[in-house]
Amino acid sequence: MKAIISICLIIGLAHANLQEEFESFKQMYNKIYKDVTEHDQRKLIFKDNTELINQHNERHAAGEKSYKMGVNQFSDLHFKEFQELMLSSMNANVLANGITQTFTSSPSVTIPESIDWREKGAVTGVKDQGACGSCWAFATIGTLEGQNFIKNQQLVSLSEQNLVDCSKKDGGCQGGWPDNALNYIKDNGGVDTEDSYPYEAKNGECRFNAENIGAKVTGIVVVASDDESALAAAVAEKGPISVAIDASLFQHYQGGVFDEPTCQGAVNHGVVVVGYGHDDNGGDYWLVKNSWAESWGENGYIRMARNKDNQCKIASHGVYPLV
Repeated sequence: MKAIISICLIIGLAHANLQEEFESFKQMYNKIYKDVTEHDQRKLIFKDNTELINQHNERHAAGEKSYKMGVNQFSDLHFKEFQELMLSSMNANVLANGITQTFTSSPSVTIPESIDWREKGAVTGVKDQGACGSCWAFATIGTLEGQNFIKNQQLVSLSEQNLVDCSKKDGGCQGGWPDNALNYIKDNGGVDTEDSYPYEAKNGECRFNAENIGAKVTGIVVVASDDESALAAAVAEKGPISVAIDASLFQHYQGGVFDEPTCQGAVNHGVVVVGYGHDDNGGDYWLVKNSWAESWGENGYIRMARNKDNQCKIASHGVYPLV
């Protein structure tokens, strides 16, 4: 009888803890569900995800994993829901023709052991793409903001919504490519500032205004594909670089160096490499700015494994603008 009572107490405590954690999660991320049925479904998904997170973090504590997982705004989503909501369809066969040149690393140039363009003032704050597959626009704007700062020594936040609405070779919230978006900016004579054309996380009519241009593009440079040395040199010598990666396993990332040898799928997300370095526990890493708000990862950033056979395809599609 005592054993049965103890089991019941354990189950009751676990249920109470889950309820408390879920209520805290809803409040923190302003989660509102349409009815009781959806609420209960999300609660079960949240339970499964927290169990997965806890199991992973046990392996992290044992030294088996280089990064931690944690609860974030995606913790009430199934894996497939997360992919459909936050990741894009990126077809490399629809790239623009406006590439000016290819960047390759020079043997005569010694690059620093680490670099962080945030420290140099070339990176705006982390933004949030919301429930819109516009990562490509944020990756485009991120590298252009950096190049514009390096040339003019003025950091101007530029408009992703301008690209979502006006870059017709891209698909707005349905996905796109930084190459195409940079080509649009070049042909269009510029892109508006964030203040004049704020982000709405939805497709809209093009409202570009030449009076509000914040930056221009004169050419497009791609980084030698699948070459992490070339990418490191480009980041060190040129500034923040837009890349396309496989972000399928990013849902629960919280911190540390993301090292997953199985991360070799098709690219589905655009981000910006703003630096690189070395971590005593996780090894060499890329410092990557994401567009899922500061509540995700390391205040909106992820450190991804570097010099690990081009993990997550990070060095396969690097690009930056000439300004």
